[in-house]
Amino acid sequence: MTIEVDSEIELKQLEPSDAKDIFETIDLQRDYLGRWLPFVAQTKDISDTEKFVDSVVNASEDQFEYVFTIRKYNQFIGLIGFKDTDKQNKKTEIGYWLSEKHQKQGIVTKSVDKLCDFAFDKLELNRIQIKCAVQNRSSSNIPKRLGFRLEGVERQGEWLSDGFYTDLEIYSKLKSDK
Repeated sequence: MTIEVDSEIELKQLEPSDAKDIFETIDLQRDYLGRWLPFVAQTKDISDTEKFVDSVVNASEDQFEYVFTIRKYNQFIGLIGFKDTDKQNKKTEIGYWLSEKHQKQGIVTKSVDKLCDFAFDKLELNRIQIKCAVQNRSSSNIPKRLGFRLEGVERQGEWLSDGFYTDLEIYSKLKSDK
C-alpha cells in the first residue's frame, strides 16, 4: 500500500527489502538519531533491523500495525507508523523518525496529517496520540501544527540511550477534532 503525501513524498508500506536502507540510515546517523530514539543503540547490525522489519511484515492479524517508509522521489528518508493500536477502543499512537538532511522541510508534518486521515477515514479509529520527549521541540511542534491537544506529561516515560529517563509530552487528536 502507498499513501501519496504530495508530488515528492509518499508513504510505502514496510517490506523486507527496506531493511538495508533503514539500517544504513541508522548506522550513518547514530549520534543524530540516537539522541531521541532508544532503539538506535540496540540496532548494531543489519540483522537487528531485519528482525524488526520481519516482526512488522509477518505480524499476526491481531498484532498487525501499519508501518510505512517515508520516501522522497522514491528514496528512503525515514519511517512512520502506528504502534500500540487498540482496536476495541479505536485508538492508536503514531511514531516517526526522519533522516537529518530532510529535517525542517515539513515532511513529517505532512506525513502525519495523511496518516491521520488514513486512521480516521479508512481504519475508522477515533483517537490518535503522539508522544514526544519534552526537550525535543522539533518533534513536539508536529502535533501542535496539526491541531493535536497536549494532554499532559508522562514523567520519566522513556529510557534514552544516554542513560537517563526523559519526560514525554502526550498529544492527542480525536476524529471529531478534524
